[in-house]
Amino acid sequence: MYPSWTPRRRGLGWTVYAWLVYLVFFFAYAAVAKSAQVWVLSLLAVAAFLPLYLRGFQEEGRRLLAIAWAIFIIGALIYPINPAGSCFFIYATAFVGFTGRPRMAAIWLAVMLAAMWLVVWLMPWTYEAYAAPLVVAAVVGGTNIHFAELRRKGDELRVAKEAVVEMARIAERERIGRDLHDLLGHTLSVIVLKSELASKLADRDPVRAVTEIRDVERISREALSEVRKAVRGFRSEGLPDALGNAERVLVAAGVRPVLDVDAIELDADEERVLAFALREAVTNVIRHARAGHCWISLRSKNGRAVLEVRDDGCGGLAPEGSGLSGMRERLRQVAGTVERTGQEGTRLLVTLPQRGGAQA
Repeated sequence: MYPSWTPRRRGLGWTVYAWLVYLVFFFAYAAVAKSAQVWVLSLLAVAAFLPLYLRGFQEEGRRLLAIAWAIFIIGALIYPINPAGSCFFIYATAFVGFTGRPRMAAIWLAVMLAAMWLVVWLMPWTYEAYAAPLVVAAVVGGTNIHFAELRRKGDELRVAKEAVVEMARIAERERIGRDLHDLLGHTLSVIVLKSELASKLADRDPVRAVTEIRDVERISREALSEVRKAVRGFRSEGLPDALGNAERVLVAAGVRPVLDVDAIELDADEERVLAFALREAVTNVIRHARAGHCWISLRSKNGRAVLEVRDDGCGGLAPEGSGLSGMRERLRQVAGTVERTGQEGTRLLVTLPQRGGAQA
């Protein structure tokens, strides 16, 4: 649960409080009027408005629509006393944009603008005095309808990508289960049968029992070797496996991968560290970048292996999480470095010295 004063709508932060700056004009008129009645009524209007305003960032649908109309009524009541109360109309129309789908929100915005026009028309102000608030309210309300739809589509896309990644994880777990069953099912059955046979032959034919036990030992060692090979494959410690998996996951998440990889000499530690860095970089692209393309390149330059992962997403240099911190720590262990830039997408550049080894 969020505290009552905390804005819940994602991506707004401190701007929720910055938008209250429009109340400056409201209090400015009260100051110019130099009337105790205007001051008292203006303060009461703000006291009623603020809880509704902050609550509006935690609600949606009909509840948010009710809050918008409550703010509108506050504006309609204070407007004859303080014309700067038209700012409450603008706050109300701003909330209407987030009350539902674009068609319904547009209908409610039109109704609210008509009600606003009626309120200001009944006042003895000049045309210019009430035309400006109407235009501003219409622009703010229409703009927020557009932004609300963009945010709704972005949320749907994010949920779809997360579902794709989760399905990929489930498919991988099922594959591992099938592989282990195929690998060990028959072997363990043979071990059980030979063990039972050796137990029965122990008294009657000790020589044959020893032979069966040696077969059990041999089969067990072979099975252990196969399991170790399988586990190494499941962990994807090899860079080729990591590259192949990165390509599959990017495609599943709707990001087009572009790979440009050279065959370079790496030892086991170097390969594991680069594979980890690649997995972490691709995970960040899928989760945060909202990218359409992801470019992955691997080069050998001046005796150093250079891995670059670049995307055309939203970019930026957000604070580093545990993934990037873990990447830096692993690279430090092999004298490697990582650089990150956030202009026109995000670019991650990983370099480490090549000590030689197997060709990746």
